[in-house]
Amino acid sequence: MTDPVRATLDAVYRGESRRIFATLVRLLGDFDRAEEALHEAFRAALEQWPAQGVPANPRAWLVSAGRFKAIDAIRRQARFSPWDEPAERAEALADPAPGWDADTDELEDDRLRLVFTCCHPALSPDAQVALTLREVCGLAPEEIARAFMVPAPTIAQRIVRAKARIRDTRIPYQVPTRIELPERLDAVLRVVYLVFNEGYAASSGESLTRADLSAEALGLLALMLLHDARRAARTSAQGEIVLLDQQDRGLWHRAQIEEGAALVERALRSRRFGPYALQAAIAAVHAEAERAEATDWPQIVGLYDVLLRLDPSLVAELNRAAAIAMRDGPAAGLALVDALFARGELADYHLAHGARAELCRRLGRLGEARGAYERALALARQQPERQFLARQLASLPG
Repeated sequence: MTDPVRATLDAVYRGESRRIFATLVRLLGDFDRAEEALHEAFRAALEQWPAQGVPANPRAWLVSAGRFKAIDAIRRQARFSPWDEPAERAEALADPAPGWDADTDELEDDRLRLVFTCCHPALSPDAQVALTLREVCGLAPEEIARAFMVPAPTIAQRIVRAKARIRDTRIPYQVPTRIELPERLDAVLRVVYLVFNEGYAASSGESLTRADLSAEALGLLALMLLHDARRAARTSAQGEIVLLDQQDRGLWHRAQIEEGAALVERALRSRRFGPYALQAAIAAVHAEAERAEATDWPQIVGLYDVLLRLDPSLVAELNRAAAIAMRDGPAAGLALVDALFARGELADYHLAHGARAELCRRLGRLGEARGAYERALALARQQPERQFLARQLASLPG
């Protein structure tokens, strides 16, 4: 393998493997099968990338490769099984309708789903945290054992039993509802703390600290604080969506914003920050603007530029296009959105069609806006989003 390809693959593994794993868990419905698929995908990349070149979207390639490797393995198993279940499972996984679409990017959502799956109350508190640190954060059992002050084999057994319970009791792979959230949040916050602690005083290695883990933990905590600070203003009294520029900023939780902004500064000063810290920095710029018109759009565009170099994704590209539209005008933003569609990407992503509809509306291209809203409405599944899109569509002149 050529050195540049090896370096790229190593970087993708270090930075993206747990995100890819989270998506494979969603697609395959099994931790062990997803882990095997992850390694098979990277093995395939070792064989194919030197000859074919590094794909434009390495994560999408690896998720697709892992998924198909898993399907092939289940089909081989079905040939030797007297029951129909393996064959039915393989065909269900091969159906792209409920699965992962390479034209959208739900990787961060998948990690959040995986965190809450690992932190399900059906698992013991210690099992929740150990499983999350292992499967979501990629910490080794030895690193987790130090946090619990127990032997590493004990942690390994705890993780195995937790995965078996998730499988056997069919714990759902989803973010909890608002009613369920309080009983699930303590374990998630404990995970953030333990990740930071491992960064502050590493359990192994040549360095006392691991700045990458500390900065990521700070960034994640900041991101949660900053987003949650706007919660009261995100919906109307009737439960309808209120867009960011229309929210009552007097309802925003200023103490949380100040705390989140301070954490962002600490994470960025480390110069070992990751995507969470950058997303939190973008949220901080929004939160610190006293009025929507005072938002520092050039700074937001610059942060998206850095985020895309560090952690490229289609959703980040779409968000950057929206920021460009605010900085340079709707025509500039629409050109970028149309370029994404022209690449054959985001075709089934309702938020992309909604964004295009709004830009067309601002440009007076009402026919195109109507068509884009209709497409977004056809794709949307969440009821508040459907209600919002229906209102936007109905408000178009003519």
